[in-house]
Amino acid sequence: MKRRSLRLVSIAVLAAALAACAQTATAPAATLTEAAAPTVAAERVTRGNLVLESIPEIPAAVSERLSAYENVRSHGFLDWTGDGSILITTRFGDTNQIHEVKAPGGARRQLTFFNETVSNAAMSPKGGAFLFARDKGGDEYYQGYRFDLQTGTITGFTEPGTRNGSPLWADDGQLAAWARTNPGDPNNDIIVGNPADPASVRVALEGEGAIGPVDWSDDGSKLLLQRYISIAESRLFVLDLTSGELTQINPGETVSYSGGALLADGSILTATDKDSEFTNLVRIAPDGTFTNYTGDIDWGVSDWTLSPDGNTVAFTLNEGGLGTIHLLEVESGHVRPGPTLPVGIASSLVFSRSGSHVGFTFNAATSPADAWSFDVATLNLTRWTEAETGGLNPDAFIEPVLFDYPNADGMDIPAFIYRPKGEGPHPVIISIHGGPEGQSRPGFASSYQYWANELGIAVVVPNVRGSSGYGKTYVSLDNGLNRKKSVEDIGALLDWIEAQPDLNSDKVIVHGGSYGGYMVLASMIDYADRLAGGIDIVGISDFKTFLENTEGYRADLRRAEYGDERDPVIAAFFDEISPLKNASKITKPLFVIQGYNDPRVPYTEAEQILEAVKANGVKAWFLMAMDEGHGFRKKSNREAQREAETMFLQEVLAEE
Repeated sequence: MKRRSLRLVSIAVLAAALAACAQTATAPAATLTEAAAPTVAAERVTRGNLVLESIPEIPAAVSERLSAYENVRSHGFLDWTGDGSILITTRFGDTNQIHEVKAPGGARRQLTFFNETVSNAAMSPKGGAFLFARDKGGDEYYQGYRFDLQTGTITGFTEPGTRNGSPLWADDGQLAAWARTNPGDPNNDIIVGNPADPASVRVALEGEGAIGPVDWSDDGSKLLLQRYISIAESRLFVLDLTSGELTQINPGETVSYSGGALLADGSILTATDKDSEFTNLVRIAPDGTFTNYTGDIDWGVSDWTLSPDGNTVAFTLNEGGLGTIHLLEVESGHVRPGPTLPVGIASSLVFSRSGSHVGFTFNAATSPADAWSFDVATLNLTRWTEAETGGLNPDAFIEPVLFDYPNADGMDIPAFIYRPKGEGPHPVIISIHGGPEGQSRPGFASSYQYWANELGIAVVVPNVRGSSGYGKTYVSLDNGLNRKKSVEDIGALLDWIEAQPDLNSDKVIVHGGSYGGYMVLASMIDYADRLAGGIDIVGISDFKTFLENTEGYRADLRRAEYGDERDPVIAAFFDEISPLKNASKITKPLFVIQGYNDPRVPYTEAEQILEAVKANGVKAWFLMAMDEGHGFRKKSNREAQREAETMFLQEVLAEE
C-alpha cells in the first residue's frame, strides 16, 4: 500500500565557507554602519555568518516591529505515530524540528534538537520509529536518520558523501527504499535496507536520471519507481527486487505522473495529465486499461494518499490556488466532498494506520499553518495545533483578492493583490514565484502582511505564463525560446498597476527568488524606466553559467525546462536574454541576497551580477549567509534579511 515518502535531497558541499567569508571581507572588524558609507566604494564586511555590503545600520524600531512577524509560529502535519499521537514540524528556536503532540490542543514535545532544520518525518508502519533527514548549512546534502521513539536513539542509515532521496517504508516496517547518488552524477541508484541496520543496505538498481521509489507491493517483492524528466514528462517502472527486472508502465507515452500505488490486483493507482489539461487520479490495469476517476473535474489533483486497505483515496484539488479535500472510493469510482474547511489550502494528507482518519496541514492567507485531521466516515474535523501570531492580532491580517489582468497576447493572467488600508496611492511590490513551474497560492506569508500592514505597500503576486495550476498548456508557454514571454507578463502587470488609482506606478519594486530572481533581473532590464528597484534572492543571472555550475543531478532536469546551453541556437538565445550580459541596462537600485552553500543556483550567480551592476554606478546592496543554501531557513538569518529588505524598501521608495 502507499506509504508516505520522506523527501531527502543533497548536493556537494562548497568547501571552506567560513574561510572564504573571511577572505572576501575587506574590513575585518567593521560594523554595519561602516559598510554603508555613501560617498566611497562599498566595503564588504562580516557579522557572524553573514556577509554584507552597503547595508546600513538597522534601527531598533525596525527590528522590534519585524520581530513580531518573524515570531509567527506555524505547524505542519507530518505523520501519525500509531497510538493516537501525531508528529509535526515547528520551530521553538532558530530552526524547525520534529515534535510530538499526544492529543488535540496538547503540549508539543520536541524530539529532535539540531542547529539545522528538520522538517520531515515518516513513521514506520509498525510504529516505534520514524525516519527524518537533515543537511548542513542548506547544502541539501541530506543524510537519513532513524529515530527510536522508545529510547530516543538516532541511527544514521545513509552513506556519508552521497545524496539521498525519497526513503519509503515497506509494509513490514523493516525495510525502506530510497534514491541515492554521488556529487556530479545525474543518475540515482535505488537503495534498499533496514534503517536500524545500516550494514543491510544494498543497491537494488543502478538507475538512470532522477528516479526514486513511490510504493512497495504488499509482499515487499516489488517497488514502483518514478523517474522525473520535466514537469511535462515522467515515467513509471516496476522493479522486481528478486530478479532485478525493470518494467516500464505504458512506454512511449509523454505524460506526467505524480506518485503511485501498487494495488492488490496488480493495477497501479496514480495521478497523471494523460489526455487532459489537468492532473487526474487514474487506475492503470495490468492489461493497460485506463480508468480516469476525476476527468470531469475542471481542476487538477495536487496531493493524494491511499488508505491502508487500498479502498479509499483522500486527495486535494488545486482550485485556482486554493486546496480543497475530496474522497474517492477506488472500486466504485465514486467521488465525494471531504470536510468543509475555511477558505485556504489543505496539503500533506496522511491516513492513520487504521484508515479511519486523515491528517493534513491547513493554512490560509490570514492564518498560519496548523495540523488538522478529519474522520473519514463523519467528516468531523479536529484541530490539533493553533499557530501563534507573534502577538499580532490576526483580525488585522489582509485577505488577498484574486484578479486577472490582460497581456499583449490577449490572455488573462491570474494574480493576487494584498491592498493596504487607506486610500493610497500605495507603492507596490511585485512578488514573483520561482520554479519556474511554481504557483503563487494564497497561503500565509508574514512578509506580505508586514509589507502591507506596516509599510503601507501593496503586494501583487502574479502567476505569469509558465506557472503550474492552470493546465499543462499554460505551464509550457515559457519553455525554450519563449522564455521572455513570462517577463512580458510583468510588463502587462505594470500596465494594469498604472491604471489603478490606489496604486503608485512610479514606486514599483520587483521581488523574487530563484527563477523569480531571474525574473527580477530581466524585468529591471526590460522595464528599467518603470521600476524603482529590485530584490533578487538566489536568482539566476546567466542561464549558461547557471547550467554549467548547478549540481550535476539538476543540470539535465533544468535543461528540459530552459533549453540546452550546448545547442548553438539555445546558447545564442541565452546570450540574448542574459541579465549578466545586459546588466548595463539595469539603472535602478538592486539588492542581491544569496546563500553561500546553494547547490541549485550557485553563489557565483549572485556575485557576478552584483559586480556587473556596480560597474554601472548603480546602488547595489548585498547579503550572503555562509550557513544557508537556496533561501534562508534559520530564523536569525531570515530576520537579518527582512530587516535589510525593510531598509532597502524605505530608502528606494523615499527617493523622488
